[in-house]
Amino acid sequence: MPPLPDDNQNDIMDPPPPPPPLPPKIEYRMEHDLIGDEQVPKDAYYGIQTQRAMRNFDITGVPISHFPQFIRALAMVKKAAALANNELGYLTDVKKDAIVQACDEIIVDEAFLDEFPVDLIQGGAGTSTNMNANEVIANRGLEIMGKEKGEYEFLHPNNDVNQSQSTNDVYPTAARLAMCFSDDPLIDAVKYLVGALNDKAEEFKDVLKLGRTQLQDAVPMTLGQEFKGWSENLEKDLVRMEELAKLFHTINMGGTAIGTSINTDPQYTATVTRKLSEVSGIPLSAAPNMIDASSDMGDFLIFSGMLRRLAVKLSKIANDLRLLSSGPRGGLNDINLPAVQPGSSIMPGKVNPVIPEAVNQTAFQVIGNDMAITLAAEAGQLQLNYAEPLIIYNMLSNLRMLTKACYMLTDRCIVQITANKEHTEAMVYNSIGIVTAFNPHIGYEKSTAAAKKALMTGGNVVDIIREEGYLSEEKINEIMDVNNLTGPSKLLKGDKPSMVDMNRTLTHTRVTSVDASFFNNVILQEDGSAPPMTPASHRRIRSFLPQGLNPSMSSVPSSLQLK
Repeated sequence: MPPLPDDNQNDIMDPPPPPPPLPPKIEYRMEHDLIGDEQVPKDAYYGIQTQRAMRNFDITGVPISHFPQFIRALAMVKKAAALANNELGYLTDVKKDAIVQACDEIIVDEAFLDEFPVDLIQGGAGTSTNMNANEVIANRGLEIMGKEKGEYEFLHPNNDVNQSQSTNDVYPTAARLAMCFSDDPLIDAVKYLVGALNDKAEEFKDVLKLGRTQLQDAVPMTLGQEFKGWSENLEKDLVRMEELAKLFHTINMGGTAIGTSINTDPQYTATVTRKLSEVSGIPLSAAPNMIDASSDMGDFLIFSGMLRRLAVKLSKIANDLRLLSSGPRGGLNDINLPAVQPGSSIMPGKVNPVIPEAVNQTAFQVIGNDMAITLAAEAGQLQLNYAEPLIIYNMLSNLRMLTKACYMLTDRCIVQITANKEHTEAMVYNSIGIVTAFNPHIGYEKSTAAAKKALMTGGNVVDIIREEGYLSEEKINEIMDVNNLTGPSKLLKGDKPSMVDMNRTLTHTRVTSVDASFFNNVILQEDGSAPPMTPASHRRIRSFLPQGLNPSMSSVPSSLQLK
């Protein structure tokens, strides 16, 4: 039998925990739209159309609030529209002031971000996003006016906040602003990475190492030259990004539904463009053809291609870093990447190149997103592209990922890289590829013989050249000077190319005068005779001539003139 309970047992036991508190009772307000009536949480700044969108679109789990720059851009558009409508006499001062204050709270303080819960990928070409902004701004404006949320008779999301607007000009205009705002951080991140690569190029300028082509030993270079090559490669993209970002300065604000500017004052487009330039600080201009601008996603496609190009370059650098740091005993081991975390759950002491690996994966995602953007840009039909939300989602994602990847690569990898100088120099001196430096001085045959002997015996090319008596010790030392090994050799005289060689590369050269010798050098056949004149050869001749210069002129050899 179980023991009888002790009378004093309850005296030593802890009291049972209190029951969990009941969740607070949610209060609702009733709102109405085209579909009907629905309850909306009383404290929510969003309204019924936002709530329907939350229920309809649960795709990525990434809400609009994930990209504050986009929400700021939406608020700037709404503020500019309110200022324009007020200036043109269509919106009262009271309503304008309420809208402007609500927008400023979003723009300056990044307030109400949680009130933008709609999934970025959505049907309706961005209507749910536009209405989300209209409802939040209207309800905050109502509070400013001393009214209750949902009392839209005093400040209406459509009639007032969306006055003279359509999703089809608001959404792409806000997206273009968001591109500009998000592009600047990426440019800063790339500049930061370029600076770190340049610092390493200077630090490693005297570290001699093997260059490699097709993963095989090639001629020597310095590790500094390798890092400088990466930085120069990225610097070229900085200029292009800054230029291409200006594509987004042209907007279709005022085009409303399809670009015809229905429901707007004749002065509205110019006024709202001016106001939005003042609000955003970006020199904006109205698109010359609003119908074209309302449906074409070409600017996004071009800029996405630029981001893809940057991703490819970053991934190539990451590949190089992983190869150069491979080993440490069984790989190239030119450099040491920082150990940022243990590399294996089973192999003690293993450290993996996790930062370059993360950069690679970021690049793959960006490239994939670019394909989605391409397909979405093609999906436009007639006067609108319904897939704009997918374009915006992937563009903003790519900008954010690339920005973070550049900072991660710089701070967690590049600045902490060290070189294995003794190892890299030993590899150079023991390499078969070093024979290339001797080729101009001893000839191809002797160079081949020295290389073959080194391969067969495991010997050193330089020692074999010395032993065979091909060159003096003094000459060998001159050839093996680091400057001669890693750049134009001072031991070789520079010769200017002959005119014949020059004439064979005139494809893109503009000439101002023509004589017979020009044509003889350019188009004579191998045996020196003039080729038969055909329409194709005639076009070839014309391609070398300035506009207006005729190849049948008297200066052309008679055998080449068109009959």
